[in-house]
Amino acid sequence: MKTNLRRAAFAATLSLAAATPAFAQTAQGDLSVSASVSKNCIVSASPMSFGSVDVTNGQSVDSTAELSVRCTSGTDWTATADAGLGTGATTAARRMQNGANLLGYTLYTDSARTNVWDDGEGEAANAIEGVGNGSAQLATIYGRVFSGQNSLPSGDYADTVQVTVAY
Repeated sequence: MKTNLRRAAFAATLSLAAATPAFAQTAQGDLSVSASVSKNCIVSASPMSFGSVDVTNGQSVDSTAELSVRCTSGTDWTATADAGLGTGATTAARRMQNGANLLGYTLYTDSARTNVWDDGEGEAANAIEGVGNGSAQLATIYGRVFSGQNSLPSGDYADTVQVTVAY
Protein backbone atom coordinates (compact mmCIF):
# COMPACT_ATOMS: atom_id res chain seq x y z
CA MET A 1 0.00 0.00 0.00
CA LYS A 2 2.87 2.38 0.72
CA THR A 3 4.19 1.66 -2.71
CA ASN A 4 0.86 2.59 -4.32
CA LEU A 5 0.83 5.89 -2.40
CA ARG A 6 4.38 6.64 -3.52
CA ARG A 7 3.48 5.88 -7.14
CA ALA A 8 0.39 8.12 -6.95
CA ALA A 9 2.42 11.00 -5.43
CA PHE A 10 5.08 10.56 -8.14
CA ALA A 11 2.43 10.57 -10.88
CA ALA A 12 0.84 13.70 -9.46
CA THR A 13 4.20 15.47 -9.37
CA LEU A 14 4.88 14.52 -12.98
CA SER A 15 1.49 15.79 -14.11
CA LEU A 16 2.09 19.15 -12.37
CA ALA A 17 5.50 19.48 -13.98
CA ALA A 18 4.04 18.74 -17.36
CA ALA A 19 1.26 21.36 -16.84
CA THR A 20 3.71 24.21 -16.09
CA PRO A 21 4.72 25.93 -19.33
CA ALA A 22 8.41 26.35 -20.06
CA PHE A 23 9.42 29.85 -21.18
CA ALA A 24 12.16 29.99 -23.76
CA GLN A 25 12.13 33.73 -24.50
CA THR A 26 11.51 37.05 -22.69
CA ALA A 27 10.51 40.55 -23.72
CA GLN A 28 11.02 43.87 -21.90
CA GLY A 29 9.23 47.20 -21.87
CA ASP A 30 9.33 50.44 -19.88
CA LEU A 31 6.80 51.73 -17.37
CA SER A 32 6.78 55.53 -17.22
CA VAL A 33 6.18 57.03 -13.76
CA SER A 34 5.60 60.75 -13.12
CA ALA A 35 4.30 63.20 -10.54
CA SER A 36 3.97 66.95 -10.25
CA VAL A 37 4.86 68.58 -6.92
CA SER A 38 2.61 71.61 -6.44
CA LYS A 39 3.45 74.83 -4.64
CA ASN A 40 1.71 74.89 -1.27
CA CYS A 41 1.95 76.87 1.94
CA ILE A 42 0.49 76.35 5.41
CA VAL A 43 0.30 79.28 7.82
CA SER A 44 -0.49 79.40 11.52
CA ALA A 45 0.22 81.75 14.41
CA SER A 46 0.41 81.43 18.15
CA PRO A 47 -1.96 83.68 20.13
CA MET A 48 -0.67 87.06 21.27
CA SER A 49 -1.63 87.77 24.86
CA PHE A 50 -0.92 91.10 26.49
CA GLY A 51 -2.05 89.69 29.82
CA SER A 52 -3.50 92.06 32.39
CA VAL A 53 -3.09 95.63 31.13
CA ASP A 54 -3.05 98.38 33.76
CA VAL A 55 -4.25 101.47 31.85
CA THR A 56 -3.70 103.69 34.90
CA ASN A 57 0.10 103.31 35.19
CA GLY A 58 1.00 105.23 32.01
CA GLN A 59 3.10 102.44 30.52
CA SER A 60 2.80 100.63 27.21
CA VAL A 61 2.56 96.85 27.31
CA ASP A 62 4.50 94.70 24.85
CA SER A 63 3.95 91.11 23.73
CA THR A 64 5.01 88.72 20.97
CA ALA A 65 3.58 85.85 18.94
CA GLU A 66 5.10 83.38 16.50
CA LEU A 67 4.08 83.15 12.87
CA SER A 68 4.78 79.78 11.23
CA VAL A 69 4.90 79.45 7.45
CA ARG A 70 5.64 76.10 5.83
CA CYS A 71 5.95 76.16 2.03
CA THR A 72 7.10 73.80 -0.66
CA SER A 73 10.87 74.07 -1.13
CA GLY A 74 11.85 76.94 -3.42
CA THR A 75 8.49 78.72 -3.12
CA ASP A 76 8.73 82.50 -2.58
CA TRP A 77 6.13 83.67 -0.04
CA THR A 78 4.94 86.94 1.52
CA ALA A 79 2.89 87.16 4.74
CA THR A 80 0.65 90.18 5.32
CA ALA A 81 -1.92 91.08 7.97
CA ASP A 82 -5.21 92.96 7.79
CA ALA A 83 -6.42 95.64 10.24
CA GLY A 84 -8.42 93.18 12.35
CA LEU A 85 -12.08 93.30 13.33
CA GLY A 86 -12.06 96.26 15.73
CA THR A 87 -14.36 99.13 14.77
CA GLY A 88 -12.43 101.78 12.82
CA ALA A 89 -9.14 99.84 12.97
CA THR A 90 -6.30 100.37 10.53
CA THR A 91 -3.10 98.36 10.25
CA ALA A 92 -1.26 101.18 12.05
CA ALA A 93 -3.92 101.42 14.79
CA ARG A 94 -5.62 98.10 15.43
CA ARG A 95 -8.34 97.84 18.08
CA MET A 96 -9.37 95.10 20.45
CA GLN A 97 -13.03 95.30 21.45
CA ASN A 98 -15.08 94.75 24.55
CA GLY A 99 -18.59 95.74 23.48
CA ALA A 100 -18.33 99.36 22.35
CA ASN A 101 -15.01 99.85 24.17
CA LEU A 102 -11.81 99.78 22.11
CA LEU A 103 -8.25 99.06 23.31
CA GLY A 104 -5.68 100.26 20.76
CA TYR A 105 -2.64 98.21 19.81
CA THR A 106 -0.22 97.78 16.90
CA LEU A 107 1.64 94.80 15.39
CA TYR A 108 5.22 95.09 14.14
CA THR A 109 7.71 93.01 12.18
CA ASP A 110 10.75 94.16 14.19
CA SER A 111 11.71 94.07 17.85
CA ALA A 112 12.24 97.87 17.94
CA ARG A 113 8.54 98.15 17.04
CA THR A 114 9.09 100.62 14.20
CA ASN A 115 7.87 98.61 11.17
CA VAL A 116 4.09 98.14 11.32
CA TRP A 117 3.01 94.73 9.99
CA ASP A 118 0.41 95.57 7.38
CA ASP A 119 -1.50 94.38 4.34
CA GLY A 120 1.41 94.91 1.95
CA GLU A 121 -0.32 97.84 0.20
CA GLY A 122 0.90 101.41 -0.12
CA GLU A 123 4.27 103.12 0.15
CA ALA A 124 5.38 101.82 3.52
CA ALA A 125 4.33 98.22 2.93
CA ASN A 126 5.76 95.93 5.61
CA ALA A 127 5.34 92.26 4.96
CA ILE A 128 7.26 89.21 6.09
CA GLU A 129 8.95 87.37 3.25
CA GLY A 130 10.74 84.09 2.78
CA VAL A 131 11.55 81.21 0.49
CA GLY A 132 10.09 77.84 1.44
CA ASN A 133 12.37 74.98 2.38
CA GLY A 134 9.76 72.36 3.20
CA SER A 135 10.00 73.04 6.94
CA ALA A 136 8.19 75.51 9.16
CA GLN A 137 9.83 78.93 9.07
CA LEU A 138 9.17 81.06 12.13
CA ALA A 139 8.88 84.82 12.39
CA THR A 140 8.25 86.75 15.58
CA ILE A 141 5.40 89.25 15.55
CA TYR A 142 5.82 92.11 18.01
CA GLY A 143 2.82 93.85 19.59
CA ARG A 144 2.29 96.90 21.72
CA VAL A 145 -0.72 98.25 23.63
CA PHE A 146 -0.01 101.96 24.05
CA SER A 147 -0.27 103.94 27.24
CA GLY A 148 -2.75 106.81 27.49
CA GLN A 149 -5.89 104.68 27.27
CA ASN A 150 -6.81 105.27 30.91
CA SER A 151 -10.51 105.95 30.31
CA LEU A 152 -11.22 102.30 29.38
CA PRO A 153 -13.31 100.16 31.71
CA SER A 154 -12.03 96.83 32.94
CA GLY A 155 -12.98 93.71 30.98
CA ASP A 156 -11.74 91.27 28.40
CA TYR A 157 -10.73 92.79 25.05
CA ALA A 158 -10.09 90.75 21.90
CA ASP A 159 -9.48 91.03 18.18
CA THR A 160 -8.78 88.71 15.26
CA VAL A 161 -6.27 89.63 12.58
CA GLN A 162 -6.33 87.70 9.34
CA VAL A 163 -2.90 86.65 8.07
CA THR A 164 -2.53 86.05 4.33
CA VAL A 165 0.39 84.22 2.74
CA ALA A 166 0.77 84.85 -0.96
CA TYR A 167 2.95 82.44 -2.93
